[in-house]
Amino acid sequence: MMLLDVVAVGKLRSREIAALCAEFSKRLGAYARLKVTELADSDPAGEGKAICRELDRARGAKAVVLSEEGKLFSTSGFAGFLGKCDTRVVFVVGGPFGLAPEVKARADLLWSLSPLTFTHEMARLLLLEQLYRALNFNAGGSYHHR
Repeated sequence: MMLLDVVAVGKLRSREIAALCAEFSKRLGAYARLKVTELADSDPAGEGKAICRELDRARGAKAVVLSEEGKLFSTSGFAGFLGKCDTRVVFVVGGPFGLAPEVKARADLLWSLSPLTFTHEMARLLLLEQLYRALNFNAGGSYHHR
């Protein structure tokens, strides 16, 4: 079973977003083991050190860092990318002031959810929904209408 780690800066303050994140986390359980690690808000340098420590703990995992200058995927393209990944992938969602350069340098892939800017809470929700969508797509499920 695939292992998915989400390393996210900041707590979910919105109850509505937290509930949706919990729902998609639960749904992901059919396809992968999910671990979410929340790191304390700080400045980009402090957050960068904490993120790099988490990446060190996940030795051998593919690191996917959400970043505005990253690669854009279609749904089928992202599903294809995930389908080619080994058993463990770490996704990084930075804080409201961006990511330290050393975090971006550690990425196997910089991924942009959209050219638009989202709050880090919304980015986490979109990440979880897209992970569920892609894995359901790969399993032949009907969540994504083809």
